[in-house]
Amino acid sequence: MPVLSEDELITALEKALPEIAEEHAEAALHWNPGDWVPWDKGRNFAFLGGEDFEPGQETLSPTAAAGLLALLLTKDNLPSIHRVLSIHFPPFSDWRQLIGVWTAEDNRHSIVLRDYLVVTRAMDPVDAENRRRIHVVAGWKQTPEGIEGLGPLDVLAILAVHENQCAHFITNLIEYAEDPDLVTILEKIRTDDAAQAAMFQAYLMAGAVADQEATVLAVDRALAGIEHIGSDIADFDAQREYISDFEDVASDAAIAAKLAQELKLESLQSLSDEAQAARARILERAAGH
Repeated sequence: MPVLSEDELITALEKALPEIAEEHAEAALHWNPGDWVPWDKGRNFAFLGGEDFEPGQETLSPTAAAGLLALLLTKDNLPSIHRVLSIHFPPFSDWRQLIGVWTAEDNRHSIVLRDYLVVTRAMDPVDAENRRRIHVVAGWKQTPEGIEGLGPLDVLAILAVHENQCAHFITNLIEYAEDPDLVTILEKIRTDDAAQAAMFQAYLMAGAVADQEATVLAVDRALAGIEHIGSDIADFDAQREYISDFEDVASDAAIAAKLAQELKLESLQSLSDEAQAARARILERAAGH
């Protein structure tokens, strides 16, 4: 099959935009982050005449706190992911729906998590803020080397993998979240992430119709480059120990299996030797090998 140029691929994918956008709109929940923060659990800090956070005021177990912070900092890196997505799908085009809707939905995740953290004193808010600044400044794939070789299908595949990761990670985090208010928040974020994963998977399916070679290779690269939630956070080794089993070979395999099933990978015909090798690797990962 002929390999499309990036411009030809973008044009081909645009044909799927209206249908995928409509499907996502039907599946997505509409919620206001401020509605789900337990404001009555909060009190002023010293600057406004109250009391600053002191060790011992934490309201979460070490595992829940580590998981919440890892998820929050991951969501805080929204600007970096937005920029990488916008490299190939500029917001000032018909792709505004994809860029804008995803950005708006994902932004409310960091809003509600940080508000919850500060209001309930789930952990030291100053430490969390300092970590946010360091993490966002470092960014995600914010160097020429970080984005080298990334095409439009690579970005879609990376985000399909990432959103599936987030949904799985949250499922494990919920097991340690003893506060019902936090559980409700996490369930809403997980629902969003699952819907977003489905949206990016739908674009990959459209990509497979337009250029199955490029799509298979992009999914293979995305799965090979999985970065577990929290793995890129600086000075996080102690916290990472608590959540080391939130993602593993089995969870990576489940994502690979899901993408293989969505793309009907085993039934694709006329693949090049390179794409056939990539398909074999994906199926091996899906089997947990």
